[in-house]
Amino acid sequence: MSGDVPDVVLTDALTLGAAIRGKRISCFELMTAFLDHIDRFNPKINAIVSLRGRDELLAEARERDAQLARGEILGPLHGLPQAIKDLVAVKDLPTTFGSPLFRDNVASADALFVERMRKAGAIIIGKTNVPEFGLGSQTFNPVFGPTRNPYDLSKTPGGSSGGAGAALAMRMLPVADGSDHGGSLRNPAAFNNLFALRPTYGRVPNADEDAFIPGFSVLGPMARNVPDLQMLLAVQSGYDARQPYSIPEPHSLATPSLDIDPKGKRIGWIGDFGGHIPFEAGVLELCRKALRMLENLGCVVEDVTPDFDPEQIFQNWALLRSWGNWKRIAPLYADAEKRKQLKPEALWEFERCLKISGIDVRIAAGVRTDWYQVVRKLFERFDYLVLPSAQVFPFGVETHWPAEIAGKKMDMYHRWMEVMIPVTMSGCPAIGVPVGFSAAGLPMGMQIVAPMRSEQSLLQIANAYDQATQWVTKRPPPILQEAVGR
Repeated sequence: MSGDVPDVVLTDALTLGAAIRGKRISCFELMTAFLDHIDRFNPKINAIVSLRGRDELLAEARERDAQLARGEILGPLHGLPQAIKDLVAVKDLPTTFGSPLFRDNVASADALFVERMRKAGAIIIGKTNVPEFGLGSQTFNPVFGPTRNPYDLSKTPGGSSGGAGAALAMRMLPVADGSDHGGSLRNPAAFNNLFALRPTYGRVPNADEDAFIPGFSVLGPMARNVPDLQMLLAVQSGYDARQPYSIPEPHSLATPSLDIDPKGKRIGWIGDFGGHIPFEAGVLELCRKALRMLENLGCVVEDVTPDFDPEQIFQNWALLRSWGNWKRIAPLYADAEKRKQLKPEALWEFERCLKISGIDVRIAAGVRTDWYQVVRKLFERFDYLVLPSAQVFPFGVETHWPAEIAGKKMDMYHRWMEVMIPVTMSGCPAIGVPVGFSAAGLPMGMQIVAPMRSEQSLLQIANAYDQATQWVTKRPPPILQEAVGR
């Protein structure tokens, strides 16, 4: 025990997996420790929702122990508790999307990547909280209420994978899943002092999306260190015929070496895109300090402002986002009573969609292609591109979204996350890494971007950076530090 917190909940996922396979701890003991920890801290954080009953979960843990006794090791998640983002289907559990309209919606089957996590041995204990329909990087909804940031309970953990980030930061989960459209993995990683990977579209297949219209949203892993992140990505990724755009590489639990010599790696710092994107004081400075750490490792950092109008990137992304939200909101909007229960952001997205023509969509898609080509050419000069992972530090949990940053008014509910959009529009993979804390003790992160399908390269540079900085290890949440007695 560390203070009165069990050591196992403070332990990384790969080490826990090895301890289970080596029979140094049972799955039953592990589940008991995590459930006790959740019972203690989740009422303060509200990160995990729809938690299954203790008896049921302990019975499933005993079955994992029985499998192990028979020599049946399912995979690296064997016996580890996992909670799935509440936008994703888990058989026999509610998938509410954070909406009262789906409060009683119970899934009849697992989503594709949930299938894979079960096959790798995970025990699904419940769901993680989200904004309604995942709209916005602030996790609150009328079904479960707000999730709070473990580093300051008066602040938001970000979103839309905010419940996942807060649960992971509070050591209520060993690893976590999430999804990312406009920063929904990268933002909670920054706000909770974590690592998250937005992979290339198709790396983690999603059979729930339109099969032949590649979109912006991707599924991916979140973790407290890079080896765990790599492991969970391996579990989630690989080809599946249900998603024809999934990347045709064999699904393997093998994890290649993360060792890399960063010396000579060329990094392009985009920062505020030539002054276009406003930032709260302190954000850019923390990122600059992180870049100096990469320079100390031998990387060559150069400022770069892409030769492309950033307003065109954002406006055309916003148009395509509204158009893409039509499918799920349309049947709810058509019912006058259900429409009354939709959050304002959902109404705004749908009513905007009604004004979009097919020509508008085609033009916006062309802008996206043009931007991708600019980014592709930048990777002829640089190995990585870097931007901050947010424009503000975690803000009040009662604030739906920042209306102003550094004196600049935000004209849309997601404008305050504009720094995420150039990466989303490029389609390139990005890894969110911690960069430190504000004077008030609030976390921040930056996103490292690489060419298409270069997830392993991202994992390697992030691992070298983490070994040099150790932000997650050095700065756990204050309420956890107090409980541990450090």
